[in-house]
Amino acid sequence: MPAAARHRRPRWRPVEWWRAEEGRVTAFVLALLLGLLALTGLSLDGGLALASKVCAGGQAESAARAGAQALDLAAYRATGTVRLDPGRARELAQRYLAAAGATGTVQVAGDTVTVEVTAAYRTQLLSLAGIDEIRTHGRGSAHPQRGVTAVEP
Repeated sequence: MPAAARHRRPRWRPVEWWRAEEGRVTAFVLALLLGLLALTGLSLDGGLALASKVCAGGQAESAARAGAQALDLAAYRATGTVRLDPGRARELAQRYLAAAGATGTVQVAGDTVTVEVTAAYRTQLLSLAGIDEIRTHGRGSAHPQRGVTAVEP
């Protein structure tokens, strides 16, 4: 074989190039797909976990408002003082949580009802990575206020 023919580059042929890639493209595509799947999982499950947190916060605030409606009517009628009946406030807040299907704790201190709700969100795609649930928390507090009454002219 002449020397010039030995040093010449082989002609590029599509079939030969494809066979000669030795798995590099396959590894790249696999890594890219795994990255996209992880990004999709974080986006989907992260967004739904955030929605779960907002829902838990709303439930806690609503339960606290429900508990803050438990006025001590005897004290209000006798002196006009707006204060809570602690046992009834706790009961009303727990009743609201039960009706909403939420679990949480209720504390009554002075004239403030504080509710903390804990919810567990079951992941959709992150469960493939071993993260089965994300716990979210919501907190709300309320205290009774004297309402404004309109006086007719």
